[in-house]
Amino acid sequence: MSQRVGQAAGVATARWAGDGQARRLPRALARPWVARLLSLLLVLAIWWTVLPLLPTVLLPSPGRVAEFMWDELRGDTLAPDTVYESFAISLQRLGLGFLLALAVGIPIGLATGLFRAVAAFLHDFVVVGLAIPSLLWALVTAMWFGFGSAAPIVTVFLASLPFVVINVSEGVRAVPRELLDAARAYEVPARRSIRHVVLPSLMPFLFASMRYGLANGWKGLVLAEVFAATNGAGWAIRYWYDAHRAHGVVGYALFFLLFALLLERLVFGRLAARVFRWRATDTGPRARRKEPHGADQG
Repeated sequence: MSQRVGQAAGVATARWAGDGQARRLPRALARPWVARLLSLLLVLAIWWTVLPLLPTVLLPSPGRVAEFMWDELRGDTLAPDTVYESFAISLQRLGLGFLLALAVGIPIGLATGLFRAVAAFLHDFVVVGLAIPSLLWALVTAMWFGFGSAAPIVTVFLASLPFVVINVSEGVRAVPRELLDAARAYEVPARRSIRHVVLPSLMPFLFASMRYGLANGWKGLVLAEVFAATNGAGWAIRYWYDAHRAHGVVGYALFFLLFALLLERLVFGRLAARVFRWRATDTGPRARRKEPHGADQG
């Protein structure tokens, strides 16, 4: 009898351990860094699997691309500029063009959000600007300014401006009407009302305009450098394409992806956490469970 009880206890313990491992596995997969690593491994596996099935030899293998990227990072390149110099040139153009878009777009967005006449006057222009692809801006500026830095900078400006204007305008319209009415009732000057009422409520929309405007401007910059530049990261892609080095084209495309990920994680992620840290108490399961209690107290 005692032997049977011991065997049953052993089977139950084994089942419990198996269930515990089964429960721990989904938890491990739910971790962000594990999910990102698995997605990368999945892409590499698909790349290795599909490569022999393609009717072309122009697509390089992951190993060849990795070797090229490592050489570029070490400064061992056949191109006129290293990857660091190319991206430094492109980032200067991107920063200048996007700062111009912010300097022009924020006042226009405030005006279109605050005044209906201005919104009616500029609405169609903003919509058309949103619909025009970055490729068209790159081609037009290449014809206007020729080779140099002017075409990429103007392309970034034109590609980013509509996103800044529309997000700022929508942010102004989203400002609680009672706050604006209270500012008028207390005869708060317009400048102070914009600074202390409109701008704080505008921050989420301004942050969205920076994120999407910068992303669209970056795509326009790469295209403009391909058509109308003699240096920069976009021109480097054209260089390796003209040299018939497919691994160089794919390698620089991956450099662009890595740069976008670093920009999102190290810049926008940290900036969002800092700017919107006051929202930390309003998110998560605990905060949602406490909302009815807070509402009752109010």
